[in-house]
Amino acid sequence: MKTENIMLSNDGKNIIILDQTQLPNHTEYLTLDTAEEMYDAIFHLKVRGAPAIGIFAAYGVYCLSRKITEKGYDQFYQKFAKYADYLESARPTAVNLSWALDRMRQTVEKNRERPVEEIVKLLKEEAENIQKEDIDMCRRISEYGLTLIKDGDGILTHCNAGPLATSRYGTALGPVLLGRERSMNFHVFVDETRPLLQGARLTAYELIKAGVDATLICDNMASSVMKKGWVKACFVGCDRIAANGDTANKVGTSGVAVLAKYYGIPFYVLGPTSTIDMSCRSGDDIQIELRDGEEIKTKYYQKPMAPEGIKCYNPAFDVTDHELITGIITERGILRAPYTESLAEIMK
Repeated sequence: MKTENIMLSNDGKNIIILDQTQLPNHTEYLTLDTAEEMYDAIFHLKVRGAPAIGIFAAYGVYCLSRKITEKGYDQFYQKFAKYADYLESARPTAVNLSWALDRMRQTVEKNRERPVEEIVKLLKEEAENIQKEDIDMCRRISEYGLTLIKDGDGILTHCNAGPLATSRYGTALGPVLLGRERSMNFHVFVDETRPLLQGARLTAYELIKAGVDATLICDNMASSVMKKGWVKACFVGCDRIAANGDTANKVGTSGVAVLAKYYGIPFYVLGPTSTIDMSCRSGDDIQIELRDGEEIKTKYYQKPMAPEGIKCYNPAFDVTDHELITGIITERGILRAPYTESLAEIMK
């Protein structure tokens, strides 16, 4: 399944995205020109999913580099770095954002002796490489993940980690979509994923388009379907993996992992190695983004669903303890505990 969710305009000056906030009811593409528009797209989840954010940021900072008029390296780099830092500040938890922008910074720094015009061309090539690599990584993650399930299995997923969140196939949805291409059939239980409903709006949308048998459930129904024996595996994505195997993903993921452990269901985290942060020792070191409480009280409701004045706690992510994770599936293979060893080995 291919979803064109991030691309350059024909003249290469602007970045075009599929606005995920409008799905599933409207398919709307946005052409973004300014740094403020790009920051807004990340912050307000018009583009979301850790790999997709990284790809978007790479193309975005390339487009912004074209606007820099200074021809001297020092002046160019100063403005370029300001753009990169600004985009990086949009969301703190997903490591792919900083990872991709660091690659773009390194492209500039390694070519300081070249003319600025040539550096800008190299930035475009690097952004294209990041996207091509993501397509390849998702394919390989999907292949590895497919070895863990069999035709007819029931799979539960949380949030959205399909093509919309990446470039092709996705991570957590990748094995399902690849299997479907090979005439395999799975039944996917889709957590709606409160409070922003990425499961209901996006995952369900992708699975229906791909012809996958899927059932939408509220987040608090996961235990019920697990208890009935309908779930053979849980597949979730990730926004950051710490060196000890703790993983940050959309809030609610850790609860799914706890339930899976209780019912004896394998719980797999799927993500590219670009999501692994070896400088982060454990989940305690992951900065969790806190969002506006209005997302709980009023978003997607015609009228507020909570009394005025009530306090809200709205973390965008939670951390799943490594002890709850059966395996971490990357493009380089399936990692098992102890993760301090398997992650260190794979990241050499």
